[in-house]
Amino acid sequence: MPDDTQDVISGGHLVAKALKAEGVERIYTLCGGHIIDIYDGCVDEGIEVVDVRHEQVAAHAADGYARITGKPGCAVVTAGPGTTDAVTGVANAFRAESPMLLIGGQGALSQHKMGSLQDLPHVDMMNPITKFAATVPDTARAADMVSMAFRECFHGAPGPSFLEIPRDVLDAKVPAVKARVPQAGAYRASTRSAGDPESIEKLADLLVHAEKPAVLLGSQVWTTRGTEAAIELVRTLNIPAYMNGAGRGTLPPGDPHHFQLSRRYAFSNADVIVIVGTPFDFRMGYGKRLSPDATVVQIDLDYRTVGKNRDIDLGIVGDAGLVLKSVTEAASGRVNGGASKRKEWLDELRAAEQTALQKRLPSLRSDASPIHPYRLVSEINDFLTEDSIYIGDGGDIVTFSGQVVQPKSPGHWMDPGPLGTLGVGVPFVLAAKQARPDKEVVALFGDGAFSLTGWDFETLVRYDLPFVGIVGNNSSMNQIRYGQAAKYGKDRERIGNTLGDVHYDKFAQMLGGHGEEVRDPADIGPALRRARESGKPSLINVWVDPDAYAPGTMNQTMYK
Repeated sequence: MPDDTQDVISGGHLVAKALKAEGVERIYTLCGGHIIDIYDGCVDEGIEVVDVRHEQVAAHAADGYARITGKPGCAVVTAGPGTTDAVTGVANAFRAESPMLLIGGQGALSQHKMGSLQDLPHVDMMNPITKFAATVPDTARAADMVSMAFRECFHGAPGPSFLEIPRDVLDAKVPAVKARVPQAGAYRASTRSAGDPESIEKLADLLVHAEKPAVLLGSQVWTTRGTEAAIELVRTLNIPAYMNGAGRGTLPPGDPHHFQLSRRYAFSNADVIVIVGTPFDFRMGYGKRLSPDATVVQIDLDYRTVGKNRDIDLGIVGDAGLVLKSVTEAASGRVNGGASKRKEWLDELRAAEQTALQKRLPSLRSDASPIHPYRLVSEINDFLTEDSIYIGDGGDIVTFSGQVVQPKSPGHWMDPGPLGTLGVGVPFVLAAKQARPDKEVVALFGDGAFSLTGWDFETLVRYDLPFVGIVGNNSSMNQIRYGQAAKYGKDRERIGNTLGDVHYDKFAQMLGGHGEEVRDPADIGPALRRARESGKPSLINVWVDPDAYAPGTMNQTMYK
């Protein structure tokens, strides 16, 4: 006979204990019958349950939370369509190297292969887009496997994990003494590596003797919280720095080593190029945009990324912050001769920056109506403070912003990453504002991108999360429209990419937020300030010129 006096615990409560041990403060979720015991456990463990309107939003929010905090995010969704709705968010985190756990429901094990409600082969579907995907086979293993999934998130470059938990496994109760509940800080080792010491010495020597070095600081500089080490390296060795992805903001605008508009010139003329924490993917022209005569060094958390798509002269696998710190230390005492002689190189690049800026200055200050996108993103850049987290969610309009908007602080730039996912904006706002309520959040949406997850603007209102939102509205999917016109002619440029003229300002007002419409560029700044002062979630609907395209859009090779 079973001992009725023995303490028992359910699978859902074990999951919540494991989340607590990992330091998870909130889960993002859309309810379903398969997963509600996790909610009950979260209540007991003091974990906030944040309910959204679409599972894609829950997954993107978990991704965004990880980026802001450096801790893994967590989304919990039901089986079948709940899990498939979250696939895009998991895939985005996978390409962006963002650590998060998606927990999905599943039909009861006792009904395996019988056709239970919402039964799908979730693990098979998730395997290609996660670092770890598994089924929890037994209630006593629930907490143990949650911790295992989190541990796998940090193997090499970070990424997402997935667990499905059958309904009867989750709801069942087992004697507490039979369940393994890993304790906080006791089931993961440090993954921080300073790289091969011999390679560190080689890189230090290369940089000391380089006449025209350049460094690209990618997302892993922020992922590893290596900002201070990166700043120390470029200042000590007097090296021009370019930034992409979450690496933006490592150096503040105006810093003598902060460069943005002269990257192509630098990579074509540098003698040593150091690529830190970003792959040779489409954003880097697969490595072909680097001078063939340059000595190329790549630093990355993932061995598989180093030397992928192009040959390199030196590869270092390790934590960006620790590697850069070690390189600076290895170069100490030898820097003066090299650092001072690079003044001419920095002056040359600064002149290239000014040439590029002057070329687009008329557009940045344009008084035209419809509003030129450059004018809009210039106004947004002027509006940002040191505490403004900037989020870009869109195609052509966000491509414009990438050339102009400069975050003032590290970790204050968020975009989808290399998957190019539209719809991340509202869930990133949700995550950023909840993780850092002290920060202002400013989000720029394309009208097409906002449409994908925009209904969760209501979630922002419900949770009282004020932010300044701007919709660059041209009633088009303009990045695709440009490509169609280029490939098939003007008479076929409007097939499948034209949207209705939606008044997003009224949409915001309907849901309880602040909304304004802007047609005159002189009204952009005042409207942004009123949105900030409103203390509400806001949308400024800015009608932009549908016939203006970003240079990055026009240069995309897929259209040529």
